[in-house]
Amino acid sequence: MTIATETGHVTSADGTVIGYHRLGAGPAVVVLHGQMESAHSHRQLAEALAGTHTVYLPDRRGRGLSGPYGAGHGVEREVEDLAAVLTAAHAHWVFGVSVGALVALRAATTLAAVRKVAVYEPPLFADGPAPTDWVARYEREMAAGRVAAALVTAMRAARMGPSIFRAMPRPLLELLTGRMLAAQDGKAGPGDVTMRMLAPTLRQEAALVAELAQSQRNVPADTLLLGGGRSPAYLKAALDALERAIPKARRVEFAGLDHGGSGNTDLGGRPERVADELRHFFT
Repeated sequence: MTIATETGHVTSADGTVIGYHRLGAGPAVVVLHGQMESAHSHRQLAEALAGTHTVYLPDRRGRGLSGPYGAGHGVEREVEDLAAVLTAAHAHWVFGVSVGALVALRAATTLAAVRKVAVYEPPLFADGPAPTDWVARYEREMAAGRVAAALVTAMRAARMGPSIFRAMPRPLLELLTGRMLAAQDGKAGPGDVTMRMLAPTLRQEAALVAELAQSQRNVPADTLLLGGGRSPAYLKAALDALERAIPKARRVEFAGLDHGGSGNTDLGGRPERVADELRHFFT
Protein backbone atom coordinates (compact mmCIF):
# COMPACT_ATOMS: atom_id res chain seq x y z
CA MET A 1 0.00 0.00 0.00
CA THR A 2 1.33 3.43 -0.95
CA ILE A 3 1.42 5.84 1.97
CA ALA A 4 0.69 9.45 1.11
CA THR A 5 3.66 11.74 1.64
CA GLU A 6 3.71 15.51 1.94
CA THR A 7 6.72 17.73 1.39
CA GLY A 8 7.34 20.85 3.42
CA HIS A 9 10.10 23.14 4.59
CA VAL A 10 11.14 25.28 7.52
CA THR A 11 13.61 28.14 7.82
CA SER A 12 16.48 27.59 10.21
CA ALA A 13 17.90 30.28 12.49
CA ASP A 14 20.44 31.48 9.92
CA GLY A 15 17.87 31.64 7.12
CA THR A 16 18.72 28.33 5.46
CA VAL A 17 15.77 26.34 4.13
CA ILE A 18 15.45 22.81 5.52
CA GLY A 19 13.13 20.57 3.53
CA TYR A 20 11.40 17.46 4.79
CA HIS A 21 8.99 14.67 3.86
CA ARG A 22 6.09 13.91 6.20
CA LEU A 23 3.95 10.78 6.36
CA GLY A 24 1.75 8.88 8.78
CA ALA A 25 -0.52 9.94 11.63
CA GLY A 26 -0.07 10.19 15.37
CA PRO A 27 2.58 11.69 17.68
CA ALA A 28 5.48 13.14 15.71
CA VAL A 29 8.95 11.62 15.39
CA VAL A 30 11.80 13.35 13.54
CA VAL A 31 14.33 11.03 11.84
CA LEU A 32 17.83 12.42 11.19
CA HIS A 33 19.73 10.43 8.58
CA GLY A 34 23.45 9.73 8.68
CA GLN A 35 26.39 10.32 6.37
CA MET A 36 26.10 9.40 2.70
CA GLU A 37 22.33 9.40 3.21
CA SER A 38 19.35 11.64 2.54
CA ALA A 39 15.77 11.78 3.78
CA HIS A 40 14.88 9.00 1.35
CA SER A 41 17.30 6.59 3.06
CA HIS A 42 14.78 5.95 5.85
CA ARG A 43 11.61 5.99 3.80
CA GLN A 44 10.82 2.35 4.62
CA LEU A 45 11.41 2.93 8.33
CA ALA A 46 8.97 5.84 8.17
CA GLU A 47 6.40 3.68 6.39
CA ALA A 48 6.76 1.04 9.11
CA LEU A 49 6.05 3.72 11.76
CA ALA A 50 3.35 5.55 9.82
CA GLY A 51 0.47 3.59 11.34
CA THR A 52 1.19 4.97 14.81
CA HIS A 53 3.30 8.11 14.25
CA THR A 54 3.66 11.13 12.04
CA VAL A 55 7.22 10.81 10.75
CA TYR A 56 9.28 13.78 9.59
CA LEU A 57 12.22 12.97 7.32
CA PRO A 58 14.32 16.12 6.88
CA ASP A 59 17.21 16.36 4.46
CA ARG A 60 20.18 17.57 6.46
CA ARG A 61 22.02 20.50 4.90
CA GLY A 62 23.89 20.08 1.68
CA ARG A 63 21.54 17.59 0.03
CA GLY A 64 18.07 17.00 -1.32
CA LEU A 65 15.39 19.48 -0.32
CA SER A 66 17.61 21.53 1.98
CA GLY A 67 19.92 24.47 1.44
CA PRO A 68 23.72 24.48 1.31
CA TYR A 69 26.26 24.53 4.10
CA GLY A 70 27.22 28.01 5.20
CA ALA A 71 30.58 29.37 6.29
CA GLY A 72 31.74 27.91 9.58
CA HIS A 73 29.15 25.14 9.50
CA GLY A 74 29.17 23.00 12.61
CA VAL A 75 27.02 21.21 15.12
CA GLU A 76 25.23 24.35 16.32
CA ARG A 77 23.82 24.91 12.83
CA GLU A 78 22.72 21.27 12.70
CA VAL A 79 20.98 21.61 16.06
CA GLU A 80 19.28 24.81 14.92
CA ASP A 81 18.04 23.00 11.81
CA LEU A 82 16.62 20.20 13.95
CA ALA A 83 15.04 22.72 16.32
CA ALA A 84 13.21 24.35 13.41
CA VAL A 85 11.78 21.00 12.31
CA LEU A 86 10.80 20.08 15.88
CA THR A 87 8.94 23.36 16.24
CA ALA A 88 7.05 22.93 12.99
CA ALA A 89 6.19 19.32 13.83
CA HIS A 90 5.28 19.99 17.48
CA ALA A 91 7.61 17.05 18.10
CA HIS A 92 9.53 15.95 21.19
CA TRP A 93 10.98 12.67 19.91
CA VAL A 94 14.05 12.23 17.69
CA PHE A 95 15.72 9.24 16.07
CA GLY A 96 19.24 9.88 14.75
CA VAL A 97 21.46 7.59 12.69
CA SER A 98 25.28 7.71 12.59
CA VAL A 99 26.30 11.39 12.29
CA GLY A 100 22.61 12.26 12.65
CA ALA A 101 22.77 10.42 15.97
CA LEU A 102 25.57 12.72 17.13
CA VAL A 103 23.40 15.73 16.28
CA ALA A 104 20.41 14.18 18.06
CA LEU A 105 22.44 13.56 21.22
CA ARG A 106 23.76 17.12 21.24
CA ALA A 107 20.22 18.43 20.71
CA ALA A 108 19.05 16.35 23.66
CA THR A 109 21.55 18.18 25.88
CA THR A 110 20.62 21.68 24.67
CA LEU A 111 16.98 21.67 23.52
CA ALA A 112 14.24 21.31 26.12
CA ALA A 113 11.91 20.18 23.34
CA VAL A 114 13.75 16.84 23.06
CA ARG A 115 12.22 14.53 25.65
CA LYS A 116 13.14 11.18 24.10
CA VAL A 117 16.05 10.40 21.81
CA ALA A 118 16.88 7.15 20.03
CA VAL A 119 20.23 6.74 18.29
CA TYR A 120 21.68 4.13 15.95
CA GLU A 121 25.45 3.81 16.23
CA PRO A 122 26.78 7.35 16.69
CA PRO A 123 30.44 7.39 15.53
CA LEU A 124 32.00 8.21 18.88
CA PHE A 125 35.58 7.29 19.72
CA ALA A 126 35.96 6.18 23.32
CA ASP A 127 39.76 5.73 23.14
CA GLY A 128 40.88 9.00 21.55
CA PRO A 129 40.07 11.67 18.97
CA ALA A 130 38.29 10.85 15.74
CA PRO A 131 40.75 9.90 12.96
CA THR A 132 41.20 12.64 10.39
CA ASP A 133 44.34 11.53 8.54
CA TRP A 134 42.22 10.27 5.62
CA VAL A 135 40.63 13.66 4.89
CA ALA A 136 43.60 15.11 2.95
CA ARG A 137 43.64 12.17 0.55
CA TYR A 138 39.85 12.34 0.16
CA GLU A 139 40.12 16.06 -0.65
CA ARG A 140 42.78 15.46 -3.31
CA GLU A 141 40.72 12.72 -4.93
CA MET A 142 37.56 14.84 -4.95
CA ALA A 143 39.46 17.81 -6.42
CA ALA A 144 40.73 15.53 -9.20
CA GLY A 145 37.19 14.31 -9.95
CA ARG A 146 37.99 10.79 -8.70
CA VAL A 147 34.75 10.36 -6.76
CA ALA A 148 34.94 6.58 -6.55
CA ALA A 149 38.45 6.76 -5.10
CA ALA A 150 37.36 9.40 -2.58
CA LEU A 151 34.47 7.22 -1.44
CA VAL A 152 36.77 4.24 -1.00
CA THR A 153 39.12 6.38 1.10
CA ALA A 154 36.25 7.49 3.35
CA MET A 155 34.70 4.03 3.59
CA ARG A 156 37.96 2.42 4.63
CA ALA A 157 38.63 5.15 7.18
CA ALA A 158 35.21 4.58 8.75
CA ARG A 159 35.68 0.79 8.57
CA MET A 160 32.36 0.44 6.78
CA GLY A 161 31.16 -2.18 4.37
CA PRO A 162 31.56 -5.97 4.45
CA SER A 163 34.88 -7.31 5.68
CA ILE A 164 35.66 -8.55 2.19
CA PHE A 165 35.72 -4.91 1.03
CA ARG A 166 38.48 -4.12 3.49
CA ALA A 167 40.50 -7.08 2.24
CA MET A 168 39.95 -6.33 -1.45
CA PRO A 169 42.76 -4.65 -3.43
CA ARG A 170 42.08 -0.94 -3.60
CA PRO A 171 42.11 -0.67 -7.44
CA LEU A 172 39.43 -3.37 -7.67
CA LEU A 173 37.35 -1.70 -4.98
CA GLU A 174 37.59 1.64 -6.79
CA LEU A 175 36.52 -0.04 -10.03
CA LEU A 176 33.49 -1.65 -8.42
CA THR A 177 32.56 1.60 -6.67
CA GLY A 178 32.79 3.48 -9.95
CA ARG A 179 30.49 0.97 -11.63
CA MET A 180 28.02 1.29 -8.76
CA LEU A 181 28.04 5.09 -9.10
CA ALA A 182 27.46 4.87 -12.84
CA ALA A 183 24.60 2.40 -12.43
CA GLN A 184 22.94 4.57 -9.81
CA ASP A 185 23.34 7.69 -11.95
CA GLY A 186 21.66 5.90 -14.85
CA LYS A 187 18.65 4.90 -12.75
CA ALA A 188 18.23 8.19 -10.90
CA GLY A 189 14.98 10.04 -11.37
CA PRO A 190 13.96 13.62 -10.61
CA GLY A 191 14.58 14.44 -6.97
CA ASP A 192 16.76 11.40 -6.28
CA VAL A 193 19.89 12.02 -4.23
CA THR A 194 22.69 9.82 -5.55
CA MET A 195 25.93 8.70 -3.96
CA ARG A 196 27.81 10.96 -6.37
CA MET A 197 25.78 13.94 -5.12
CA LEU A 198 26.41 12.96 -1.51
CA ALA A 199 30.16 12.47 -1.85
CA PRO A 200 31.02 16.17 -1.26
CA THR A 201 29.11 16.15 2.06
CA LEU A 202 31.75 13.90 3.60
CA ARG A 203 33.92 16.99 4.17
CA GLN A 204 31.36 18.43 6.58
CA GLU A 205 30.49 15.07 8.12
CA ALA A 206 34.14 14.47 9.02
CA ALA A 207 34.27 17.89 10.68
CA LEU A 208 31.13 17.14 12.69
CA VAL A 209 32.49 13.80 13.86
CA ALA A 210 35.75 15.45 14.93
CA GLU A 211 33.79 18.15 16.77
CA LEU A 212 31.48 15.75 18.57
CA ALA A 213 33.37 12.49 18.81
CA GLN A 214 33.95 12.59 22.57
CA SER A 215 31.37 15.06 23.81
CA GLN A 216 28.09 13.12 24.04
CA ARG A 217 27.83 12.07 27.66
CA ASN A 218 25.50 14.30 29.69
CA VAL A 219 22.17 13.45 28.07
CA PRO A 220 19.19 14.05 30.39
CA ALA A 221 16.49 12.66 28.08
CA ASP A 222 15.20 9.11 27.96
CA THR A 223 17.59 7.44 25.52
CA LEU A 224 17.42 4.31 23.38
CA LEU A 225 20.79 3.02 22.14
CA LEU A 226 20.59 0.85 19.04
CA GLY A 227 23.24 -1.02 17.08
CA GLY A 228 23.94 -4.01 14.90
CA GLY A 229 25.67 -7.21 15.90
CA ARG A 230 27.79 -7.11 12.71
CA SER A 231 28.96 -3.50 13.08
CA PRO A 232 32.59 -2.43 13.66
CA ALA A 233 33.94 -2.84 17.17
CA TYR A 234 34.48 0.90 17.72
CA LEU A 235 30.77 1.56 17.21
CA LYS A 236 29.89 -1.09 19.78
CA ALA A 237 32.41 0.46 22.17
CA ALA A 238 30.76 3.84 21.64
CA LEU A 239 27.39 2.40 22.66
CA ASP A 240 29.03 0.73 25.67
CA ALA A 241 30.35 4.12 26.80
CA LEU A 242 27.02 5.85 26.28
CA GLU A 243 25.19 3.10 28.15
CA ARG A 244 27.45 3.67 31.15
CA ALA A 245 27.23 7.47 30.97
CA ILE A 246 23.58 8.23 30.25
CA PRO A 247 21.36 7.84 33.32
CA LYS A 248 18.16 6.97 31.45
CA ALA A 249 19.50 4.73 28.68
CA ARG A 250 18.33 1.37 27.34
CA ARG A 251 20.40 -0.72 24.91
CA VAL A 252 19.27 -3.01 22.07
CA GLU A 253 21.54 -4.89 19.67
CA PHE A 254 20.10 -6.36 16.47
CA ALA A 255 21.67 -9.71 15.61
CA GLY A 256 22.72 -9.90 11.98
CA LEU A 257 22.50 -6.17 11.25
CA ASP A 258 25.31 -3.72 10.57
CA HIS A 259 25.67 0.08 10.48
CA GLY A 260 22.99 0.36 7.79
CA GLY A 261 20.45 -1.66 9.73
CA SER A 262 17.84 1.10 10.03
CA GLY A 263 17.95 2.06 6.35
CA ASN A 264 16.05 0.82 3.32
CA THR A 265 16.23 -2.85 2.39
CA ASP A 266 17.94 -2.24 -0.95
CA LEU A 267 21.07 -1.24 0.98
CA GLY A 268 20.88 -4.09 3.46
CA GLY A 269 18.67 -2.54 6.14
CA ARG A 270 15.91 -4.22 8.08
CA PRO A 271 13.78 -1.19 8.90
CA GLU A 272 10.81 -3.16 10.25
CA ARG A 273 12.95 -4.61 13.05
CA VAL A 274 14.25 -1.19 14.04
CA ALA A 275 10.77 0.35 13.75
CA ASP A 276 9.41 -2.20 16.23
CA GLU A 277 11.85 -1.00 18.90
CA LEU A 278 11.21 2.66 18.09
CA ARG A 279 7.45 2.18 18.28
CA HIS A 280 7.81 0.62 21.71
CA PHE A 281 10.14 3.40 22.89
CA PHE A 282 8.16 6.34 21.50
CA THR A 283 4.98 5.48 23.38
